[in-house]
Amino acid sequence: MKEILSSLFVGLLFGAGLGISGMMDPAKVQGFLDLTGRWDPSLALVMGGAMAVTWIAYPLIFKRARPVLAPKFFLPTNTQIDRPLVLGALLFGTGWAIGGLCPGPALANLATLNAGVLVFVPSMLAGFWLHRNVTEWQIRQRTGQGSAACVAEKEAFEAEQCLVD
Repeated sequence: MKEILSSLFVGLLFGAGLGISGMMDPAKVQGFLDLTGRWDPSLALVMGGAMAVTWIAYPLIFKRARPVLAPKFFLPTNTQIDRPLVLGALLFGTGWAIGGLCPGPALANLATLNAGVLVFVPSMLAGFWLHRNVTEWQIRQRTGQGSAACVAEKEAFEAEQCLVD
C-alpha cells in the first residue's frame, strides 16, 4: 500500500510540475528546441531545477542502505555510448522536436483530450511495441529459439544493467 500511495503522490507531483513548467505544451517545447528561430530558453530552467534537486538529493539518498520502498537500488551499470544509445537518442530527439512531446508529458496530456495527443500516444505505444517485437525477432534469429530464449536473454541483459546492493 505504501508503494501505491507513494506512486500516486509522485505521479501527482510530476504531473503538476509538467503543467506548471509548460512541458505539456508542445509549442513551448518546440520553442525551446528552435535554436535558430525564436528560441525560448525557459525550459532550460526546468532542466536546471531538476539537475539541482538531483545534485542535492542523490548523495542523501545513497547514504541509505536501501531505498525506503524497495529491497535494493536499481542503477544502470552500462556507461558505454554505443550505437543503440546514439540511434535511440536521435530518434527520440527527432520525435520530440517534431511533436513537441516526450512520453511523460504525452501521457499527462491525455487528460486534455487534445486530438493531436490522442493520435500521438497510440503512435508512441505502437513504436514501443514495434521495438520490442523487432528486438525479439533479432534474438530469435541469433539464438534460433523462440520466446523463452528472448525472455532469458532480456533478463540477463537487465540483470547486467542493474547494480544490486
